[in-house]
Amino acid sequence: MWKLERIRVLLVDDHELFRRGVKSLLTAEPDIEVVGEAHNGREALAKAQELMPDLVLMDISMPEINGLEATRRVKQAMPYVKILILTVSDLEQNLFEAIKAGAQGYLLKNVDPDHLLDAVRKAYHGEAAISGGLAAKILTEFARRDAQPAHTGRESLGAREIDVLRELSRGASNKEIAATLCISENTVRNHVKNILAKLHLDNRVQAAAYAIREGITSDPTEGPR
Repeated sequence: MWKLERIRVLLVDDHELFRRGVKSLLTAEPDIEVVGEAHNGREALAKAQELMPDLVLMDISMPEINGLEATRRVKQAMPYVKILILTVSDLEQNLFEAIKAGAQGYLLKNVDPDHLLDAVRKAYHGEAAISGGLAAKILTEFARRDAQPAHTGRESLGAREIDVLRELSRGASNKEIAATLCISENTVRNHVKNILAKLHLDNRVQAAAYAIREGITSDPTEGPR
């Protein structure tokens, strides 16, 4: 019998009661395993390197090293790790800095439990996970500031990659992109990997912001959507 592959999660929050609640929610799911906990950013980096989790649920306001700096350090040391910010802060600056640091998503702590579970799974599979009202705000802010410009322009992208990037700017999931472009989800994932590599971006949220900044948000051959 095949063993169920679980998403290995590291919880990082300085409030033990909150960690306990989130841990209880996550461990009730057969495909999620909480492998460790940390109460500040410094401990988060050490635990991440020791436990090698798939995903880190990271608070922002913590002693010693805050979650934004911890996100930068974890991504530098372990680029493959997905980081999902879970915080009370809806400040644009924190949103912007989190995505710039390489976070895969950004959720507020008043998030619905089912939404949190869905976000963990989406982030694990490389999809953006952002609380509803924050998505447009962070994309607009990121595009406006031009914070992490791509070192290679859109001329390096193929026609199909442009199509995929356009759908990313609309917030489409891999499944939705596959259906729209009549290609497989695996092909979509490969296109996304190529786009990120060519544009020197960390995740699909940054790719969507790039598309907005470069005006790759609508097909000139199609009418109004």
